[in-house]
Amino acid sequence: MAEALLELRDVTAGYGQGIVLDGVSLAVEKGGSLALLGRNGVGKTTLILAAMGYLPLVRGQVLFRGEDISRYKPHRRARLGLGWVPQERDVFPSLSVEENLTVAARQGRWDLEAIYELFPRLKERSANMGNQLSGGEQQMLTIGRTLMTNPELLLLDEPLEGLAPIIVEELSAAIRRMTEEEGMTLVLVEQHADVALRLTVDAVVIERGAIAHSARSADLLEDHATLDRFVGMNLHDQV
Repeated sequence: MAEALLELRDVTAGYGQGIVLDGVSLAVEKGGSLALLGRNGVGKTTLILAAMGYLPLVRGQVLFRGEDISRYKPHRRARLGLGWVPQERDVFPSLSVEENLTVAARQGRWDLEAIYELFPRLKERSANMGNQLSGGEQQMLTIGRTLMTNPELLLLDEPLEGLAPIIVEELSAAIRRMTEEEGMTLVLVEQHADVALRLTVDAVVIERGAIAHSARSADLLEDHATLDRFVGMNLHDQV
């Protein structure tokens, strides 16, 4: 097995006195892609926030490229190469699409031209303000802006939530290209299990703050009994 790019060891975290994640351990290899599945409220977003440093750990470690980053602030983790796309489409409403993309850009593979190639809609809307975009376009912009920081690993928290089927198709194609053609390491939280499993190689299911099941994504996609038990078969149109 290749060395893990991101590793969580016995991570326990929560909010105030409430424990949401309890002893979670997982690893994502460089170039790997992991679907993080489970019903609402089981700890998927909490795991992402703990990995990014927005939640302190009660116990355990977060490692990136073998380095213990458990005490690093979020901005330091971002500089190391962790890219986070939150559930909220947090674009700058008074900046243009192009300004949104370039505001935090760092040199690397993902420059303005590459983002416009990945998301042609953004090129068409490059002069529009952030608040003049549709929800789907804002999601593309949020992903594009994170890519412009040229992360080594991308954490996507429900990027397809509430979007029209045509936008889901466009975003899914972009995510597939990132992983299959660009070699982006990816952790994907997504309510629609079938979509997430088609876009990733590996999968873990979280239940009550712990990992209840892990498998290759292709195998889990065919395991309807396990999906029904832990995820409730929240399925989407095939992508």
